[in-house]
Amino acid sequence: MKTLYKKFDASTEAFIPEYKTSGSAGADLRSSSQETISIKQGERKLVPTNLIIELPDGYEAQVRPRSGLALNHGVTVLNTPGTIDSDYRGEVKVLLINHGEKDFEINFGDRIAQLVIAKHEQAEFIEDENLSETERAHGGYGSTGVK
Repeated sequence: MKTLYKKFDASTEAFIPEYKTSGSAGADLRSSSQETISIKQGERKLVPTNLIIELPDGYEAQVRPRSGLALNHGVTVLNTPGTIDSDYRGEVKVLLINHGEKDFEINFGDRIAQLVIAKHEQAEFIEDENLSETERAHGGYGSTGVK
């Protein structure tokens, strides 16, 4: 699938999202910030990518954490997965939070998240007082247990 993109700021470098292997579902997003971004423990920061993308109708881009950042540094995408709709034409930015034990620095070109392109459908919501019964019924938030 072809996805169009352009630079948000034509005077600044942008890194094209890159799949590291032929089986990768997520393409790496990189920071385009010319200045080092420091995220203190418990702090969140919006990190620019300098990319604007155009997706076909019926598709979304999901911004997801990089497992290595989460495991090694406690840094993850706060609103995961972040959704980029097909009609959005602003800069793709990544909202990171530092749950780690140390401050974390992001430099120009660092891989900060993954971008997954996914097909979706829009539902038509219809009010109906006669919804089907299920065994689970209204049980939620842990009602099915841990094991």
